Amino acid sequence: MERTADPDQLGFDPARLDRIDRHFAHYVDTGRLPGWQIAVTRRGEVVYASTYGYRKREDRIPVEPDTLWRIFSMTKPITSVAAMMLWERGLFELTDEISRWIPEFADMTVYVKGSALRPHTVPATEPIRIWHLLTHTSGLTYGFLNNSVVDRLYRDEGYDLYPPAGVTLADACEVWARLPLLFEPGTAWGYSVATDVLGRIIELVSGQDLDSFFAERIFGRLGMADTRWWVEGDDVERLAGLYTPHPVDNHAAHADDLGLWSRRKPELLSGGSGLISTAADYHRFTQMLLNEGSLDGERLLSNRTVRFMTRNHLPDGQDLGTLSTSSFAETTFDGIGFGLGFAVVEDPIPSRVIRSVGEYAWGGAASTAFWVDPNEEITAMFFTQLLPSSVYPVRSQLRQLVYSALVD
Repeated sequence: MERTADPDQLGFDPARLDRIDRHFAHYVDTGRLPGWQIAVTRRGEVVYASTYGYRKREDRIPVEPDTLWRIFSMTKPITSVAAMMLWERGLFELTDEISRWIPEFADMTVYVKGSALRPHTVPATEPIRIWHLLTHTSGLTYGFLNNSVVDRLYRDEGYDLYPPAGVTLADACEVWARLPLLFEPGTAWGYSVATDVLGRIIELVSGQDLDSFFAERIFGRLGMADTRWWVEGDDVERLAGLYTPHPVDNHAAHADDLGLWSRRKPELLSGGSGLISTAADYHRFTQMLLNEGSLDGERLLSNRTVRFMTRNHLPDGQDLGTLSTSSFAETTFDGIGFGLGFAVVEDPIPSRVIRSVGEYAWGGAASTAFWVDPNEEITAMFFTQLLPSSVYPVRSQLRQLVYSALVD
């Protein structure tokens, strides 16, 4: 990506935008991040685009504009858009029970007490519905969260950060359906495999596997030619290495063994975390959202649908600080609601982070992030490859730097 407009013509102070480079360069210079790529746009024009550091730190190979990044949970908004494209065709209602397509989810139980060896459960009184999947209020969970007995049950079945080898999306859904829920659907918020289940429903409703659906109906139409599920051939050199903080000095340590899945075709197409993309491609996706469903003559969603998706759908208008069952999410909690696939800002004051009311956003486990601000007509993206995403406050700091440079 390259800058396409002078920042001062779009309300930014160029000297203040330059602070972004200096600030985040320090993360690389001190060894905390391997490298990064950042882009900021306003009214469809790129006002800031920069790279720094290394996509493969141990080999001193620099980040380039076409670097491929594992976007992990930034896959979720794409899957949510795909589901709503089918919804717009009248193929399901948001209130439909998911057991209509996956019968194994018909008779769910809810964990009440006990250990992983002897969990005590009761029958769920509310079925899981499509809107529960889109809002993470389904009662499903993630094994890697390590917060509850139910998380442990997921890990015991082999579902940690990655699924067991040889498992398909259909297989995984059957396993998750026989495990207890963390809470009654619709009563709390819990980060989970819900978007993976949503991906399976997309397959069953559309009659296409997720790979084909995304390629044909989203990536091809938006010109996202570099977004894919795995990397092979010459493109392997463009893929950034994956890193974790070293336990002694906190320097970014090579952990590419965790990312080997990205170099072969996956058996489980994860709508929750499986995609690899570039800054230029994800920019196309965020511009489609900012334009309320269309880009360059291609309309994926109606403007009313995008507005509907980016309102707070949590019960009684509550925020994540009130409803979340754990400390983990790819966003702050207080003042933040959740729509159909995105965190949505209800009130920026409780989080003490500068934002606009109505901004929507999400991020990924390797510290990637994006946001769309319809009020200021801004989008921003941050790419790096450091697991987990909670190590450094790069997302809040990027907001501080971007909004303090906006002076119109």
